[in-house]
Amino acid sequence: MTYKERIKAVIFDWAGTVIDYGCFAPMHAFIQTFEEAGVPITIREARIPMGLLKWDHIQAILQMERVKTAWMATFGTEAVKEDVDRLYVRFEAILMESLKVYTDPIPGALETVSQLREAGIAIGSTTGYTSGMMEIIVPEAKRKGYSPDFMIASDQVKAGRPYPYMIFQNLVELGIYPPKLVIKVGDTVSDIHEGRNAGVWTVAVIQGSSELGLTQAEVQNMPADELAERMNQTRLTFEQAGADYIVSSIVQLPAVIEELERSMEGGMR
Repeated sequence: MTYKERIKAVIFDWAGTVIDYGCFAPMHAFIQTFEEAGVPITIREARIPMGLLKWDHIQAILQMERVKTAWMATFGTEAVKEDVDRLYVRFEAILMESLKVYTDPIPGALETVSQLREAGIAIGSTTGYTSGMMEIIVPEAKRKGYSPDFMIASDQVKAGRPYPYMIFQNLVELGIYPPKLVIKVGDTVSDIHEGRNAGVWTVAVIQGSSELGLTQAEVQNMPADELAERMNQTRLTFEQAGADYIVSSIVQLPAVIEELERSMEGGMR
């Protein structure tokens, strides 16, 4: 009798993967925070570090060459830890006010999670949000039909993404071993790095992602060739980050799992 290896758990990111199409809640808050501080940033600059612990995200923005130069021109000195702390306090206040609004499930996400559960797969989760932010998001998402078997926030471990500790905690709490029977699904480069560092399979989702950065309406109304170009660019970014699989939509995940299980039978690692 041949033993068939099966995927035992899928660990999802939250915003931009399962809820908040396009991951707009944090982006708006980052832009408003820097604008109020007197050093406006672009949408792209706000998005590049997406998926990191939010304090680290602000620090990453401040280290970008253009932003660093603009900060120096405005304040006469480079940003220091106290500046990051101050910006973070304001960012958190802005985000907390708007988070509840950005909890709608991404189309196809609930159906996909349901399908995985029917196949006996555990549903875990990690996030760049803090536990305080998740206290707002979790009940709202649950009310709208999404509730993973385990969730952990970025401030509940020694270090958030790209470190693998949130994934490790999922494996402990869900009782899953070995890591090769686990998939991490996310919409940012830091999601992919987190998964790779944990030794699990990684799947990047394009539509609804922070990396693509479009609203649902924009995706539906954009000329087909322009959308294809934007999606190809996002795919390339995920390829460069080392994603094992890249899907256009979360609904393709069950097919990826089937393909992966077949590959594992053939000895793929």
